[in-house]
Amino acid sequence: MIEFLQQLLNGLSQGGIYALIALGYTMVYGILRFINFAHGDVFMLGSFAGFYLGPLVLRFCGGTPSFTVAALTLILSMVACALIGMLIERLCYKPLRNQPKINVLITAIGVSLLLENGGQFFFGADPKSFPELITDRAIDLPAALGPFANLTITLSQIIVLAVTGLLLVVLHLVVRHTRTGLAMRALSLNPIAAQLAGVDLNRIIAITFGIGSALAGAAGILISIQQPSIDPLMGINAGLKAFIAAVLGGVGNLPGAVLGGIVIGLLEALIVGYGSPTYRDPIVFAVLIGILLFRPAGLLGKTVLEKV
Repeated sequence: MIEFLQQLLNGLSQGGIYALIALGYTMVYGILRFINFAHGDVFMLGSFAGFYLGPLVLRFCGGTPSFTVAALTLILSMVACALIGMLIERLCYKPLRNQPKINVLITAIGVSLLLENGGQFFFGADPKSFPELITDRAIDLPAALGPFANLTITLSQIIVLAVTGLLLVVLHLVVRHTRTGLAMRALSLNPIAAQLAGVDLNRIIAITFGIGSALAGAAGILISIQQPSIDPLMGINAGLKAFIAAVLGGVGNLPGAVLGGIVIGLLEALIVGYGSPTYRDPIVFAVLIGILLFRPAGLLGKTVLEKV
């Protein structure tokens, strides 16, 4: 039982990372109806933003790793990724907005390759060691928990779970309780009617890309705190896993993206804990095939009939 709970804890931590990235996929799809395959590389850029901004923040705060250093680096990296996401949308996707979706899809793949190869050119292809923003350590659980006190919980895992939960709450408040969120939901339901009602399409799409990219940047910082080795191609695998999470939960459905991310994270942890890391990726991709065959709308998605 302790081993099972340990794997669940590990899976929740990893699943939170996938959920943050998957939200970017599903937000863009909900409004524009296309998959931004460059989104995983924005996650990579978030890690490298922290790689370069972290030492600056560390020196500004006295040179000692702390929660303040980690928080400031996280916020600055999210802002940087939000600006990058909005720039990508403005330069690459906006000119193709009225073109066939296949054109936008091919462009997204091209942007992804550009970011990956550009990252190798500017950052170097070799893995980099992420700066120490906080001093990670195991948390001693109280003996009153009995056998559960034997669980291994690290400070980085607690930070990942806490920050992920906070960002999900903030996103929910923005989408459900602000005028911008109302405009997003209106565009998702009926873009033409929303524009006739006065919704600024360009502004809302830019904000959507900004929010999704900021969440991917946060995921990049959080994963780097846990696994402090980054490289320009780290976004490929994480982006694909997050895409599978979005499809599993129901692409275009925000709660579905969170659920899908957690399910994928738990599945990976259980496979590694009770099987072999060799089977982790094949089984996860088999889940994608299965969900497309038997429930294309995802776990929380709904099948929508379109008139020809």
